[in-house]
Amino acid sequence: MSTLELRNLSKAFGGVRALAGVSFSLSGGELLALIGPNGAGKSTCFNLIGGQLRPDAGEIFFDGKPIHGLAPRRLFHLGIGRTFQVAAAFGSLSVRENIEVALRSRQGRSFSLFQAGNPDRTKELLERVGLLEQAQRPCALLAYGDLKRVELALALAGRPRLLLMDEPTAGMASEERGELMRLVGSLARGEGIAVLFTEHDMDVVFGHADRVLVLSEGALIAQGTPAAVRADARVRRVYLGDELADA
Repeated sequence: MSTLELRNLSKAFGGVRALAGVSFSLSGGELLALIGPNGAGKSTCFNLIGGQLRPDAGEIFFDGKPIHGLAPRRLFHLGIGRTFQVAAAFGSLSVRENIEVALRSRQGRSFSLFQAGNPDRTKELLERVGLLEQAQRPCALLAYGDLKRVELALALAGRPRLLLMDEPTAGMASEERGELMRLVGSLARGEGIAVLFTEHDMDVVFGHADRVLVLSEGALIAQGTPAAVRADARVRRVYLGDELADA
C-alpha cells in the first residue's frame, strides 16, 4: 500500500485552473520531487495535501484512508509533517526549547520553561539533525542552514510517515544543500518515511530524488526516474529548457 495517493485531484481559483486531475502515489522510504515552472500548481498541490486547501474534486489517501479536507493539525497527529520555504522557528527560544514545543504539541500539551520535557527524545532529535552541540543557542543566532535543520527536527518530532518539504534548500549555500538532502535521504530510507518535496535547484532534484513529477499549468506532464524526466522532450520544452540541454 502506498503511503500517499492522489486520485484525480483538481482545484481552481475563480476561472483559473490551478490543478487539473492530478494522480500519483508515494511509498515509504522514497524521495519524490514535484517540479514545474512558477504557476504550475506545486504550491496548490502541497496545500491540498497539507490541509490548507480543500479540493474541488478528487481524493487524497494516507495509508489507504481518505484525508482530503482534514485540518493541518489533524494531519500532523496522523503522521504528516511539513517544512516550509522560509524556515520557521521561535527565534527567542533555544534550539532545544523549539524542539520541546513541537514535542508538547504532538502530545497536546502547552510548553513551559518551568516544566520538564522529554530530554531523551529531544536529544535524539538533536543528534539526528546534527545540532546537539548547538542545543542551547537561540535560533535567532543560527546560520540559515542550521535553522533549516531545526525545522526538520520540528517536523520529525511528530514521528511522521509522510514528510512534505517545500523548497527545503532555499536560501542555503550549495554545500549545505547537498548535506541537508543527504540527511533527508538517510532518514527517509532508514525509517521508511515517504518524502515529497518541491525544489527549484535542479542539481538537488536530479541528485537526490528517486522519482520526479513535472507539473505544467496544473497538469502532470511527466513522471519517472530523474534520468527519464531529464530526457523527456516535453519537459525540456515546457520547463527545463536549456538548463539541462547541456548537462
